[in-house]
Amino acid sequence: MPEPDCLFCRIVAGELPAEIVAEDERTVAFMDINPATRGHMLVVPRAHATDVHDIDPEDLSACARMGQRLAARVTTALGAAGVNLLNSSGAPAWQSVFHFHLHVIPRYEGDPLRLPWTPAPGDGEQIATAAGVLRGAA
Repeated sequence: MPEPDCLFCRIVAGELPAEIVAEDERTVAFMDINPATRGHMLVVPRAHATDVHDIDPEDLSACARMGQRLAARVTTALGAAGVNLLNSSGAPAWQSVFHFHLHVIPRYEGDPLRLPWTPAPGDGEQIATAAGVLRGAA
């Protein structure tokens, strides 16, 4: 069941705007508004689950499959040299939104990102442009 106060449940329900890149019957993938690198996306299950300990195993598998597809997409569409797939479960592990999510973080030769990064607002136009490229690469 959706949680009415959950930011990601509201994105999945279409109540909040997001740059949706891909979706299927179990997952929705959208651009992170505080990107670590160009093309940084989040994959969430449609069904609310707080973290990796709470998620239905089939939803976890679906998120992993979507993350794998998007990892290939950022490599071909954005020229990423590598990809981090990252999940944080619990506040001590840097989880800040308590709806399970998988980060798909493209990595580029010489990028300065060191994990954990300090999230900061990204450039909306750059986020939308990357989303358009990634949508078109499906």
